[in-house]
Amino acid sequence: MRVMLSPLAVLSSYPSHDYTLHALFASRCSTDPARPFLFFDGAMWTWEQFHAAVTSTARMLTARGMRRGCRMAIMAANSYAHPLLLFALARIGAILVPVNSELGAAEARYVLNHAGVSAVACSSDTLEVVTEACGQIEPAPWLVLVDAAAHGVPALLDAIEEAPVVGLPGDICADDTCAIIYSSGTTGFPKGVMHSQRNYVLAAEVHLGRTRLQPQGRVLCMLPMFHINALFYSLGSAVAAGASVVIAARFSAARFWHLVADCGVTHTTIMAAVSAILARRPREEFVPGHRLSVVNGSGFTAETLRIFKQDFGVGTIIEGYGMSEVPAAIANPFDGPHKLGSMGKPCTHPDPTLKWIDVRVVDDRGNDVADGQSGELIVRSAALMQGYYRDPEQTAASFRGGWFMTGDLVRRDAEGYFHFIARNKDIIRRRGENIAGAELDRVIGEHPAVAEAAAIAVEADIGEEEIMAVVVARPDASLSPEDIRDWCAAHLAAHKVPRFVVLVPELPHTATQKVAKFLLKGDAMLRSRAVDLESSGARR
Repeated sequence: MRVMLSPLAVLSSYPSHDYTLHALFASRCSTDPARPFLFFDGAMWTWEQFHAAVTSTARMLTARGMRRGCRMAIMAANSYAHPLLLFALARIGAILVPVNSELGAAEARYVLNHAGVSAVACSSDTLEVVTEACGQIEPAPWLVLVDAAAHGVPALLDAIEEAPVVGLPGDICADDTCAIIYSSGTTGFPKGVMHSQRNYVLAAEVHLGRTRLQPQGRVLCMLPMFHINALFYSLGSAVAAGASVVIAARFSAARFWHLVADCGVTHTTIMAAVSAILARRPREEFVPGHRLSVVNGSGFTAETLRIFKQDFGVGTIIEGYGMSEVPAAIANPFDGPHKLGSMGKPCTHPDPTLKWIDVRVVDDRGNDVADGQSGELIVRSAALMQGYYRDPEQTAASFRGGWFMTGDLVRRDAEGYFHFIARNKDIIRRRGENIAGAELDRVIGEHPAVAEAAAIAVEADIGEEEIMAVVVARPDASLSPEDIRDWCAAHLAAHKVPRFVVLVPELPHTATQKVAKFLLKGDAMLRSRAVDLESSGARR
């Protein structure tokens, strides 16, 4: 039986590096480079093959004019191209901008234009949206397809194969920005969260530590790679451990256990809705004898925890908390005790000499509150974001005295475990996505028959939250809940379309004339009066 190495022993088993992505990968590749690194869609790359592909891609990007600080987006379902472009761009000091593949043209145009991307990698099924989104951007980004060439757009692998051999820079440093992750903002427009190469490497090493990933491990990456979770934790920890990563284009409940068993998966990360779905699936889909031993996630219930441990034979379940701005912040300890439903304790880096994170719970005046009392979570971290891209005002407003204000209300118990209470910011958590209520308010409010609108979170049937739109119609206007659904479907990604719509004569307001959403959330009658647009009688 193979002995489990400590996280520090795993990191120490490879040559040291300078906290750049290139040096990290080269360090892990130097040991047995013929071992498997990446599995995707029936293909496999060894460490040596992927390292060579990264170098060739970096040369192609350089030949196309990409330089330090340039941004390239990828708008596609999970694929080999996400890690390939991340590491190739980092090799030349450029920046990856992963974009939600479900965005419509208007939403995608905002992100691509705000990020000022020079190029976009997309797939055949997102090409139409990307082309429309780029139509009003000057200068127009150049495009490549991650699958097959189409409509005059070359395939990424063909472009790499045909690129000339050019020199690569030798002065890339750990503090160069490597990724801009766009997250929902309370202003209604996404914010670009900037992270350095050092941040990426450190967060990857911390996640390796909190999941005890071993060099022989295999990580299933099935959460969308436009999120920090999949990109930094699943992919990053596999690189940090010198392990293997299995990339699935998207989550499939029917195929999950077959994929886990066939690919020898040992670790994965899931969300609350995924655990609930898998727990309810027919047991004949389950494949005994799998190697999955560690599941990282959040939102487990006593029932789903029991099913994963007893029925599915997963030995370790780790619940945690993090943000795009503050990766790998808090988690239940690997060795326990595990407090069901808690965020856990502040994470640590495998190297005990490296200070990772400071965490406090404070009141409105910034004073620490006693254990058991609720307050806002504020943090300082070695991998705290570099700031919001092209938004110095919002960056400055997010800090107080050097501490990042998460906007999340929590409490700490006497044993040092943190418990989530509510989001202080106007964010709705649905299907693994953070959705800005302000964005929905703005879009719904642009309907010609709407006088005012407020989107709020309501409890979902399976984990997390659903969206309810509370809408006031203009005088003498004709408006139905279905009109709101259709308007949102035409202007927003599918996961942002409200499930519930309720028409009301007026909305409550605060003294400063802002909509008092806290009063709407406390009105139990609204849900009963709302039209459920996913019920059989309300479907299109």
